[in-house]
Formats: sequence, C-alpha cells, structure tokens
Amino acid sequence: MRIHGWGRYPVAEARVLAPATATQLAGALAGAGEPLIARGLGRSYGDSALAPLVLDSAPRHLLLGFDEHSGVLRCEAGATLADLIAVLLPRGWFPPVTPGTRFVTVGGAVASDVHGKNHHIDGCFSRHVQELELMLADGRVLRCSPLEHPELFRATCGGMGLTGVILTVTLRMRRVASAYIEQTTLRAGSLAEVLELFERHRGASYSVAWIDCLARGASLGRSLLMLGEHAADGGLAPLPGRSRTLPVDLPPQLLNRHSIGAFNALYYYLPRQARQRVHYAPYFYPLDGLLHWNRLYGKAGFVQYQFVIPRAAGAAPLAAILERIAAAGRGSFLAVLKSFGPANDNYLSFPLEGYTLALDFKLEPGLFAMLDELDAMVLAAGGRLYLAKDARMSGATFQRSYPLHTAFQHVRRQYGALGAFASHQSNRLGL
Repeated sequence: MRIHGWGRYPVAEARVLAPATATQLAGALAGAGEPLIARGLGRSYGDSALAPLVLDSAPRHLLLGFDEHSGVLRCEAGATLADLIAVLLPRGWFPPVTPGTRFVTVGGAVASDVHGKNHHIDGCFSRHVQELELMLADGRVLRCSPLEHPELFRATCGGMGLTGVILTVTLRMRRVASAYIEQTTLRAGSLAEVLELFERHRGASYSVAWIDCLARGASLGRSLLMLGEHAADGGLAPLPGRSRTLPVDLPPQLLNRHSIGAFNALYYYLPRQARQRVHYAPYFYPLDGLLHWNRLYGKAGFVQYQFVIPRAAGAAPLAAILERIAAAGRGSFLAVLKSFGPANDNYLSFPLEGYTLALDFKLEPGLFAMLDELDAMVLAAGGRLYLAKDARMSGATFQRSYPLHTAFQHVRRQYGALGAFASHQSNRLGL
C-alpha cells in the first residue's frame, strides 16, 4: 500500500504487517528478510515511519494496569494519548507531557521523545517513563529503564524506532482537578518582546506563542503568548462537542503570501479576552478540532520545519531566520514558538535549552533551497532540527547537530538493531 506521514510528503510503497500479539510480532521479525520500522498513527510529518516493510502498532493498544494512588500507568505501545485521556481524565489524571495532537501512540511519543508546552518545567515525555519493554530483532524482550539497560533506554527514547519494537510503556500520569485550563493571553509587538515575556513567565506551567512569520521591520516576530495552568475546579468532563472534518484537498493557490499575511494580521489584532477558562482540548490540541487539516495544503502536501536555537545564541539567529522567511514570502499561518528547558541525556532527543520554532510550508518549487539556507543558519547558531518533523535534512546536517549519533549507533550495534530496523529517514541520514 501507499503510505505517508502527516505532511503527505514523501509517499512510499510499503508492505504493512499488523501482528496483534508478541508471538506474532516475533514471527514477523524472524521472517522479515529485510529491515523494517514500527509505525503508530502516522503523525510524524516526514519519512521517519516509512520503509518497504512496516509494522503497524495499532492492534496492540490495551491499557494494562493503573495505580489510582500513584498515577502509574502500564499500557501497550499502540495505545494513544486520546485513549489515555478518555479513560483517565474522568478519574483526575492527564498525560504529563503532550505534543500538539492527542492522536499519537504512546510508543510514538517515546520514539520521538515528544515535548509539549511545559518542556521548560517538565522536560520530554521520557522523563516520565519508568520502564519500557522492547522486542529486539532476534525476538528477545528486554525491560529497559534509567536503571536497567540504561543505554538502550536512552537510545530508544528519541531513537525513532531504530532500536527495536516497543511493546509496553510504564509512565507516571499527572494528577489534575479539572478538565479546564486557566489561559492568559499576552500580546507581543515584536520578537524581542515575546522572548522577554517568555523569560518573565518561566514559572507558568504551560506556555506557547503563535508568531506572525510574515511581519517585518519593527513588527518582526509579533506574537500572541498563551500561558496555561490547570484549573482547580470545573469538572472532569470529556471533550465537549465533535470535531469537524476538512472533506477535500484545498487548491494550493489559496495559500500564498497575501492570504497568509491577511490571516496573520486578522489573527493578531482580533479582540480577545486576556484571561479566560478554556477546555483542555482547544488549549493543547487546537488543530484536532479539524480532522484531516493537512488537506489545507493540497494534494502535494507540506513540510513542517521545526528547529531549536540555544538560549546562549541570543535572539539574533531567530530574527535572521524570520527575516529570511518573510523576505521569501513563504509564510506559515501555523507558526508556533516555545521555550525549552535543559536538554536530557538521550542520544537523539531534540530539545536544547532555548527556543524552538515550528512552521508549515506548502510544497512548491524553490522551497527546499530556502530550507537548506535555514539549515545553515540553524547550524551556525548551534541548533538542530526535529527528527519527528523532518522530511529532507541531509546526513551532514544531522551528524553536525546530533553529536551523540555515533554513540547511538554503537548501542544499536550492541543490541543487534543495525540492519534490522531502518526507515527512509534513517537511510537518508546515514543511520
């Protein structure tokens, strides 16, 4: 079948297997005859879960046990964050770290070591994982944790599925008193102002900024910063209402510098309450309210470009990158800026202490040449790109920005993963 990531680029021909049990999975590994990769819901944007042979994790999605007192959950890797929320939020528990969609498997969250709006305080998803069960290429199942096979744990968290197949995950959920978020929205007239606001509000549990990437001059980087705290009351009701669906692919011509510029200006100046109580869904998952929103970019798809710039580099690299994007007229109306706390010690985890910007660009001529320029600017500032969003980074760029990649490969060799697990992305990056 033909499969692709959320960006719908690239598209790959794949044979997809869906073993429902560990025994069937071991048999699939033994009879594979070629390298393969595990795949969750396909919400990584590029080619990290594409390969000629793919293992679908969807059949293995059970919640296996939960301690009501400690909040420790054990589940199969195919369980989704939406599953966890549906079952555990009414009991007063919420994922400790969540990306911008709840439609991601727990195994995928580990493999991408996802981050959220609270990285500056709570770190990546792996920080809250107590233990993994991992099936190796020879069918053996190892328990790995920060204390047991720690090097394999560090390689698997953020390792993009290249160490083995995650079977189960044991993690600590977060206790909450409400399904609602107390949201504070602050308007920033420039990049310097929004970065100052991030620093001033580093104690906020959650923070994220929408940024106008087409604004220039004194308005470069104008933003809306949304702070969030779990409400103390309001009930633990599930998601209200129903999501809408974008039924067709939109003509790509609708997204141009003029339409995006008009949208950005309207969104920035739209009157809004400075403080309001909102349900968790629109705060954490605004785009989940529109199913198949990737159709906004047309059949050709789009590329999400997410990078991090270390705090020590200052604001100048971010400003230069925004200037380059605005000058090219390739603005994104889905541009998100977040603050990162310190990096962890996983070999391929993305965050560095600093600021990360994620942007969507529709596929069109000349785009990759501009992104190559941005790559050079990110590298010069000591930053790097997020593997879960990547669809076109070069091996040289990867190796320069992920200095622990050789140690990662050593762990893969030690546990028999080399030649057994691979994706189109790993082949492109030289892993």
